[in-house]
Amino acid sequence: MTRRRPAVVAFDVNETLLDLAPVRAALVANGQPESLLRTVFARTLLTGFAATVVGSWCSFRDAFEAALAQESPLSAEERADVLDGFAELAPHPDVAPALRRLTEAGVRVVTLSHGSPGVAEAGLQRGGITPLVEATMTSEAIRAWKPAREVYLWAAGRCGVAPDRLALVAAHGWDVLGAQRAGLTGAWFPRSERVYPSVYEAPHVQAGDLAGAVEGLLALPA
Repeated sequence: MTRRRPAVVAFDVNETLLDLAPVRAALVANGQPESLLRTVFARTLLTGFAATVVGSWCSFRDAFEAALAQESPLSAEERADVLDGFAELAPHPDVAPALRRLTEAGVRVVTLSHGSPGVAEAGLQRGGITPLVEATMTSEAIRAWKPAREVYLWAAGRCGVAPDRLALVAAHGWDVLGAQRAGLTGAWFPRSERVYPSVYEAPHVQAGDLAGAVEGLLALPA
């Protein structure tokens, strides 16, 4: 199927748009190595994915705290301090130019996360780019985690477009795969991952950075 230039581009939030540096800093402040974040984040995703697959659900915050308890000796109070770091996230430097490029080209911009409500909004405001984003969506509203098909179809419905007119940009291969399997256009670039997982179908758009991913979407036929 030939992909078309999207009418709306949805962006994943954690790592794709927002830098998790404040969470790493909170880990270090509580005596843990900053490298622990990668392990905890992976276990958080495993917890949420498993809950969705079996028809259960948990919030991102609860899954992250559970992962911290499994992977570290931190007390409940210390875990809460680390979790509070999510309220301090800010966009990566390349985010504002990428979002502005889309809006100036007449493409609507939204965010799509399974993270805690308010995280995307606070980060976008901290970066001064709230006016570039039409809507922030978290699948907590439907009690499911990406990459469940229902999340992407729900997002398309919220945006009022057919799935093939919605694109997802993410630095996570599993997220791009989920979007593409739901009929969206997927765009991947390296940030949290060095390479796209070779066991997945290729992304519709793949670039070396966020700007390249955006240009790849804009280059698709109208």
